[in-house]
Amino acid sequence: MLGLATHLGANMAFTLYSLIQAAILCVNAVAVLHEERFLSKIGWGVDQGVGGFGDEPGIKVQLMNLIRSVRTVMRVPLIAVNAVCIVLLLLFG
Repeated sequence: MLGLATHLGANMAFTLYSLIQAAILCVNAVAVLHEERFLSKIGWGVDQGVGGFGDEPGIKVQLMNLIRSVRTVMRVPLIAVNAVCIVLLLLFG
């Protein structure tokens, strides 16, 4: 039993690559959020963040802008980054 725990602990090391991989997974999760199917059902749709001129945007509006920006800007780079990660996992396990 001790040998199995030691073996599992060796494979679950916290490395820079695992941190980068977790960040890529989070960006992938944000990139696939669909505005009409998911976000509008929880009250985060396009028409939810209407504010007046000169008003400071709230945290909800800022998060919606971040989600839209990630979906717009990171679509093509995420394809390349995911492909590189897949190749690295295939080569190095």
